[in-house]
Amino acid sequence: MQHAGGEITDLLLDYAQATPPSEVRDVTALSLLDWAACGIAGHAEGAFAQWSATLSTSGPCVRFDGVQASATEAALVNGTLSHALDYDDTHFAHIGHPSVVMCSTALAVAEGQGATLSQMLDAALVGAEASVAAGLWLGRDHYQVGYHQTATAGAFGATVAAGRLLALTRAEMRQALGLCASMASGLKAQFGTMGKPLNAGLAARTGVEAAQWAAAGMTAAADGLAGPLGFGETHHGTNAPAPFNWRMGGVSHKFHACCHGLHAALEAVRRVEMAGAKAVTVHTHPRWLSVCNQPAPETGLGAKFSFAHVLAMAAYGLDTGDIASFSDACAQAPDLVSFRQKVRVAGDESLSEMQARIDIDGQVYVHDLDAPLPFETRRQRIQAKARALVGARADDLWQMIEANDLPRFAQLLTS
Repeated sequence: MQHAGGEITDLLLDYAQATPPSEVRDVTALSLLDWAACGIAGHAEGAFAQWSATLSTSGPCVRFDGVQASATEAALVNGTLSHALDYDDTHFAHIGHPSVVMCSTALAVAEGQGATLSQMLDAALVGAEASVAAGLWLGRDHYQVGYHQTATAGAFGATVAAGRLLALTRAEMRQALGLCASMASGLKAQFGTMGKPLNAGLAARTGVEAAQWAAAGMTAAADGLAGPLGFGETHHGTNAPAPFNWRMGGVSHKFHACCHGLHAALEAVRRVEMAGAKAVTVHTHPRWLSVCNQPAPETGLGAKFSFAHVLAMAAYGLDTGDIASFSDACAQAPDLVSFRQKVRVAGDESLSEMQARIDIDGQVYVHDLDAPLPFETRRQRIQAKARALVGARADDLWQMIEANDLPRFAQLLTS
């Protein structure tokens, strides 16, 4: 399907009404399991417990902390908690985390509407596609100047997901996107703090609110995205809309519990002995230098955004796939602090954002995250990751996804 209208708003409206292809839907089902496991584990970590306890709007929707809440509040809490570990999927077309926002939005609205899990999954998928399309339209300047695409482009995708489940007309969905344009926000300055996962939660809440308000008759600018003084013009948007396409089949799932910008480097040295190295040079796309290149993190959260530190962890045999490895004690461990002094990070325009080249004392190792990953391999690795995070509950969650049982799936999120 090719989009003929040319306007970004019309493109997002097309996604809202589209029927997803089965092969992309299958990958999204894996993302739903991945999101659920990350959210359960994120709540179990407990860092956000005091914050979530301050929120108490009652309603029919489940939160990972076991509280029943309104759709807006459930989307906020679940979007935040499921991104707390920074272990959810990423789409590199626009450098954003689509599923953490869309699954949180779609579950909250689906529960409120009494929708099926299948309907929720379709809404999450078209919302994710819309977020990637919005991110591509905003372009790299938007990201480089400091906006967090997960939060900004994600809010527009969340509006599409929520609006689909609320059965908004095309005209109402246009109003919802216009309302979202005044609310979408989120800054990269929050990376390495609790504010980063909050960005995802705020995007999910914005999507629910914008759709609900449009359903109630609230109006907005006819084109709040690309119109005069709209979101693109005021937020460093640079591109024309890309053609309608299904891109979520190429989403990247995380198998290391840190910023996805570090994963190609970690995969490159996965089986390399480094502890005795004298000098390590990481060659990466320059855009990662402002995202995950903290040279001397002092906290576990900061370590998740540090090439030097994760390579030190790999050198000393610490499991970067284990969320418990990213502790404050790990960030301050003398051996690791010493090793990261040997690591130099250099930008290389010849590399894509999914590639890394590591030079260890003259030996070169490379990896490309964009290399095809067979569906069965992806399924096995995600299910293994989910079991590592939540134990046998991962298998129960997958059974409920396959059975299209939304009430039982939601119940398993808090058992």
